[in-house]
Amino acid sequence: MERWSMRFCPERIRWLTAVLCLLCGLSAVWGDEQEAKTARWKKDYETRVLPIIRERCQQCHSAEKAEGELDLTKFATGDQAFEANDAWERVARRIRLNEMPPQGSPGLNDRQKGIFQKWVDTRPNQDLCSQLASEETQSWYRGYVMSRRLTQLEYRNAIHDLLGQSLPVGEEPPTDGAGGEGFDTVGDSLFTSTLHIEAYLLLADQLVDRAMPLDFPDRLSGVSEIVLPGLLSVPQWRLLSSGGVEAAGSADVQAAVRQLVTGFSHRAWRRPPTDAEVDRLLQLYAAALPQLGNVLAAVRQPLKAVLVSPHFLFVVETEPDETGVLPLTPHQLATRLALFLWSSIPDEELLRAADTGLLADDQHYRQQIVRMLSDRRAVALGENFGLQWLGLRNFASVQPDAEIYPQYSRELAADLQEEAVQFVAGVFRDNRPLTDLLSADYVFVNGRLAQHYGLSVPVQSDWQRVAVNDGRRGGAATLGAVLTAASYPRRTSPVLRGRWILDELLGTPVPPPPPGVPPLDQSVAEAGSQTLRQRLELHRQKPECASCHDRMDPLGFGLENFDGIGRWRETDSGQPIDSAGRLPAGEQFSGPAELKTVLLGRQGDFLNHFSRKMLGFALGRELNKFDACVVETSVRKLQENGYQSRILIEEIACSYPFRNRYYKKSDPPPDPAGGRGSRLLQALQRFSEKAAEAQKKAAAEKAASEKPVEQ
Repeated sequence: MERWSMRFCPERIRWLTAVLCLLCGLSAVWGDEQEAKTARWKKDYETRVLPIIRERCQQCHSAEKAEGELDLTKFATGDQAFEANDAWERVARRIRLNEMPPQGSPGLNDRQKGIFQKWVDTRPNQDLCSQLASEETQSWYRGYVMSRRLTQLEYRNAIHDLLGQSLPVGEEPPTDGAGGEGFDTVGDSLFTSTLHIEAYLLLADQLVDRAMPLDFPDRLSGVSEIVLPGLLSVPQWRLLSSGGVEAAGSADVQAAVRQLVTGFSHRAWRRPPTDAEVDRLLQLYAAALPQLGNVLAAVRQPLKAVLVSPHFLFVVETEPDETGVLPLTPHQLATRLALFLWSSIPDEELLRAADTGLLADDQHYRQQIVRMLSDRRAVALGENFGLQWLGLRNFASVQPDAEIYPQYSRELAADLQEEAVQFVAGVFRDNRPLTDLLSADYVFVNGRLAQHYGLSVPVQSDWQRVAVNDGRRGGAATLGAVLTAASYPRRTSPVLRGRWILDELLGTPVPPPPPGVPPLDQSVAEAGSQTLRQRLELHRQKPECASCHDRMDPLGFGLENFDGIGRWRETDSGQPIDSAGRLPAGEQFSGPAELKTVLLGRQGDFLNHFSRKMLGFALGRELNKFDACVVETSVRKLQENGYQSRILIEEIACSYPFRNRYYKKSDPPPDPAGGRGSRLLQALQRFSEKAAEAQKKAAAEKAASEKPVEQ
């Protein structure tokens, strides 16, 4: 009773009441201030900003003529402007770049620009960005990530890291579509079909047999530990290989089998298996042993089962019983980090950090990031993220016309694509500034590609970084694969190349052409003997085309010295190349070196866009407004640290959205097999039975062939 009286004495109650009243009062004051701030912002719009919009903007952005699909006449009051809060930042950005109003229209003077920019910068709730996607405001955050299967590339890399095996050519699982921010890591675009299941079953059978042939231990002389993945010692492997049905009952054999199955499932499933799960896997071994008559042949069966289990094929972040934002478990975080940096599964060291809980320590977590970026597997940042960001994932399907470009071959195409992989991966591996992606003084080439580019590198040379100092090459826009993909089969395309720069480098895409506008090829057919540049000038004279082509075409002209397969040229059809361009903002340039200088002047747009892309790739979902703060923080840290690429990786990997997830209790538990969970298990059982029969038949045939023939 004494404790209760102390805790709830009248004096303490009065004190708590006073504190609560004070807090409520402060909250009310803060709320009043926010309301007053919002009211002032709306009034400023009606009295200062709206007159500018009506005078300078609405002639191009009205209900009748909504260029860029933007109708500013809809915002006639402060309340309407407040509802369109997100649109004003885009308008302000275009004004800052002098892209609004367009050339030929009365522009905004410095005073008008200042009024508009100050109004945008003081919009209400601007201070929320420092709080969104943070632990303090987790109730606001909605970072829901769907459970998904491994992508084709992730599956390939995981198999290689587990078994040291490459997928048989032509037998890979079906390719994946893209979603979210344009990457195939988004769960709602990764459906699972019966074709996937059939491929997984077939590949598991082939890959495990190839990794564990029955004469496997005979190849281990002089080796103390082996990869698969270093789970057993050589004596243990020999014990399994030499053991028949009779030997299988020994304690040493049983211990080795359990150790192998447990360790393999631990690596493949990215978490420790439960005893019950291991027991179920061992049932497959026990069922196969009397049929196959060999321990090593029988132990293949549970390993195959591991590879067709949803625990391997799918990234399933277990749903808790509560709704809200919760931290990922250490094993979930290890998986997410490995898929981000390696497009593969965690290695033993990362798994060990998850097993012991070390991954929860921020310092150790950052050390793991640095270690993983230095690993050879980090080339996946170029192969997976890089190729998708650059739009080159399907580059092998690009086919320049053989009559115009007889030098183009399958080998050259592979080299062009590999150059892009090496370039992007090298930026992160060597911690280069991200601005190298806009303009670099080096390229990655092998001997064959160097010869194609006219660089002095021996023909037999392997991939290496080569310095260039003439400004022609270096940077993503001058990659041979980009230049080839953004060309037509028989000629270059300043339009496609300019659009690529706007879409992939600056993140300022142009809308599709209006209906009824003929494509350029048709215009070319009607244009007689005019040069390509003259035809494009004619195309831009059409009002419905000018707003987009004035932005795209000049950028593409800056790359006209590169032909349709990325070689340097000075003339085209006997005429000197005119690579000069002038942008709506007034910047003038000539050639790729000066174009890259212009792009560096817009590095803020590039860093923002690139950070969004990488965050979307890492999270595996479409970004929302809460994620904008991660992008903003990342860009600021990049600017403060010389644009070092690892800053972006660390900021994303350590961000709240990456290390936490929003769970919705109302959702049914996800079926990781896409509605086919029971069928997958049934197929697994049939697969195991057929595999056992095939192994038994093969063993019988081998025994019969080795039996001496009676004379």
